[in-house]
Amino acid sequence: MADAGILITKLLYIKQHAGQTFYIVDASMTELIRPALYRAVHQIVPLTRTGVDSTQTVQVVGPVCETTDVLGRDVALPELAEGDLLAILTTGAYGAVMSSNYNARPRPSEIAVDAAGTSWQTVRRRETFADLIARNMPLGT
Repeated sequence: MADAGILITKLLYIKQHAGQTFYIVDASMTELIRPALYRAVHQIVPLTRTGVDSTQTVQVVGPVCETTDVLGRDVALPELAEGDLLAILTTGAYGAVMSSNYNARPRPSEIAVDAAGTSWQTVRRRETFADLIARNMPLGT
């Protein structure tokens, strides 16, 4: 089932620190906790053609302020720009089922694509902050 799902994320910032390059993306350990829990490795590929054949070693990290919010360690990727999209592969069996609202992060939408790749539909819409509050309100309010 792992091959049945991918997590698409957007590159928010590029940070250089201590001789390393960090690609900070909008996905986090709240959407894919396996790398944080037990250092599971998922292939990460760009969805944007850069025209650059060379790669660099980067750390792909989420925006949650936790040292474990690492989606990919030492990943070989081409030089990308803020706004570029990445796909984190083989997340199907674990991504949505193990996701959480940690740090008050709404869960992303889920999209189902037919086997031929010719049509799609929304399975679950993106949660909003209002959804998080409504779930935690006492009954009758």
